[in-house]
Amino acid sequence: MANIELVIESIRASCMNNQRVVVLKEKKGARYLPCSIGPAEADAICLKLQGVCVPRPLTHDFVCALIGILGGTAREVVINRLENDTLYATLVVTANKKEREIDCRPSDALAVAVRLGTPIFADEEVMQKAGIMFEPEIGRPIPIQQSPEAAGVPEERQN
Repeated sequence: MANIELVIESIRASCMNNQRVVVLKEKKGARYLPCSIGPAEADAICLKLQGVCVPRPLTHDFVCALIGILGGTAREVVINRLENDTLYATLVVTANKKEREIDCRPSDALAVAVRLGTPIFADEEVMQKAGIMFEPEIGRPIPIQQSPEAAGVPEERQN
């Protein structure tokens, strides 16, 4: 299936349990992909997005440094599957003329991506299962699987 390019739209915290959610948005569409993340990863992403410099490198800075020192580049992040309400991702790294897919948590992949400017993608199947849209008038979320036509899925693909 085709991968859909995403951008980080926001990082939100629940007032009820302080859980963090990174909200990814289709770059060329109206669908969103919410991804629960831990507070440390949320902070790491926010710090970089806000341009805050920290006195010592964070774990994700260390990972980026290792990739660079070993002569590699991070080509893309792909959120590639959903199992039991858990998203999975890979960080695709090219080094020594070989491409490798490194299994990782989406939150860690996103923290690396914001540091290296790496594009973020989600598998179309993941977007269909976990993506949401918002009602235009009131902004209430609508799961995509309840509204395939709202997601712009052609009728022949809805079955």
